[in-house]
Amino acid sequence: MPEVLKKKVLNDVAMIKLSIDMADLFVVKYPSAIGDLLSGGGVDEVAENKKEKKKTKEDNQNDKE
Repeated sequence: MPEVLKKKVLNDVAMIKLSIDMADLFVVKYPSAIGDLLSGGGVDEVAENKKEKKKTKEDNQNDKE
């Protein structure tokens, strides 16, 4: 394969991988990240969300028992 074509293909693959990683980060792993980013998301909001998630998780475990 010619070097020019090889370089273009590798650059395209790297761009696709970067796009997938960014989508995974902001859409799959942290869906509230964009909302927090746009709303200015303070530390207090983040701590409050963690407390709510922990409480919900504990409630779900208690319901199973």
